[in-house]
Amino acid sequence: MVNWQPILANEYIELTPLQQSDWDVLYAVASDQLIWEQHPESNRYQEAVFALFFEKAIADGALLIIHKPSGSVIGSTRFYDEKPNVSIAIGYTFLSRSYWGNRTNLWVKKLQLDYAFQFVPKVVFHVGSTNRRSQKAVTKLGAVQVQHILFERPNGSQTPSIEFELTKEVWLSQQGL
Repeated sequence: MVNWQPILANEYIELTPLQQSDWDVLYAVASDQLIWEQHPESNRYQEAVFALFFEKAIADGALLIIHKPSGSVIGSTRFYDEKPNVSIAIGYTFLSRSYWGNRTNLWVKKLQLDYAFQFVPKVVFHVGSTNRRSQKAVTKLGAVQVQHILFERPNGSQTPSIEFELTKEVWLSQQGL
C-alpha cells in the first residue's frame, strides 16, 4: 500500500503530514479572502467553512506546505481518490498570496508528481470551472482537459469542475520546466 502522506522536500519546500495542531497556522493563511476569489467555495476564508475543509483534509491525509528558507507554513495540498496502479488525484492546494506568481506551486507539484509517478502512470486534477488561475497552473504542468464533471466539495455540495490528466510520460518529457 502506498503512503500518500509522505514527507517530501527540496531546498525550497517541505510537504509534511497535516496535524490537528496545525489548525491555527493554516487558518491564518486560509483566512485571506482573495485566495478563494475564483474558487467554487469562495467563502472558504470564513472560519466555519474552513473548519469543514480542514476536517476533511485531516481525514484525507493532507500535507502542510512549508517554505523551507523561512520555516513558514504557506498552504496545504493533498493526494486523494487513489485508483491503485492507475491514478491518483492531486488537489485542494492553496498557497499564501505572497507565494503566488513565482515557482512555488511548481516546486510543490514537482515534489508531488515525482512521488506519485513512482506508483501510478496518471495524475488527475479537479479544478472548478470558474477557477481560471488553477486551470492555467495545471496546464503549465502539461495536464490536459479530459472532461467536465460535478465534483463533490468538502461541504457536500457538487460544483461544476473540469478534470485534467497528466501522464507520467508527458511529465518526464518536460523535466526542463
